[in-house]
Amino acid sequence: MARQELARYLRERRAGLTAREVGLPDGAPRRTPGLRREEVAELAHMSVDYYVRLEQARGPRPSPRVLDALATALRLAPAERSHLFRLAGSAAPPAARPVRRVRPQVAGMLQRLPGTAAIVTDAAYGLLAFNPAARALFGDDLGRRTTNLARRRFLGEGRTYETSSTREFGPIAVARLRRAAERYPHDTRLAALLDELHAGSEEFRKIWRTHPVHAPGHRTKTLDHPELGRLRLNCDVLLVPEDDQEVVLVTADPGSPSARALESLAVATPVTGESPDGGGRPGSDADRPLS
Repeated sequence: MARQELARYLRERRAGLTAREVGLPDGAPRRTPGLRREEVAELAHMSVDYYVRLEQARGPRPSPRVLDALATALRLAPAERSHLFRLAGSAAPPAARPVRRVRPQVAGMLQRLPGTAAIVTDAAYGLLAFNPAARALFGDDLGRRTTNLARRRFLGEGRTYETSSTREFGPIAVARLRRAAERYPHDTRLAALLDELHAGSEEFRKIWRTHPVHAPGHRTKTLDHPELGRLRLNCDVLLVPEDDQEVVLVTADPGSPSARALESLAVATPVTGESPDGGGRPGSDADRPLS
């Protein structure tokens, strides 16, 4: 157990968080940046004295349960959580659930992509964030808290448009859900989603039995939009590996009619920073029901 390094890491992570980021009231002005020790202790459901001793390199070796609670309280990404366990001399068990919040830098990037419809999904295809062009392109129901792209695909929820890749997306979605089930075997929300898909879609059950494998990459598809007509679109996926998330960027070839249609969406739809939870910071609440 690297006591001094663990203590330093806890202090640095605490100093890098704000009360608003963890759902606490801002209250009176703070003398130093970051959360107070008692706030972290409360979020991690442990005594203040115990947490103080950890930050002062005087505490006993924390158990995996305590480390997991600290990782949740300090909003650690998977790689950061693994580092916390290593400093404590323990092997990190599988994460309990997919990361269901979006880093502010990623959320901000979505609003700075002219002529691009962009969304962020978690490991189970729960929609975490999107920009106005994506909502205008794919439907207003993207703003619902329960939006899940696999559920839309296999159960027909929400407004769906016929595309050239509708059939192709089935194996892609199942492959990603299989990976998620292996990585997060104890996530009850994911388990409920899989039960729902198995019960409601014969197509899903058939594809699941084939054990499809898919790596994210470039795809081209056509989409029949009710107002814009037929669009030829490019789909590219950027990975956020530390959070097991994907950023999907939908563009069109420069100068094409489809590109002009996308640009018209960007002009007609103001940038609002809307998110599935309706809170101004896309995907900011990890506990919202997004899948």
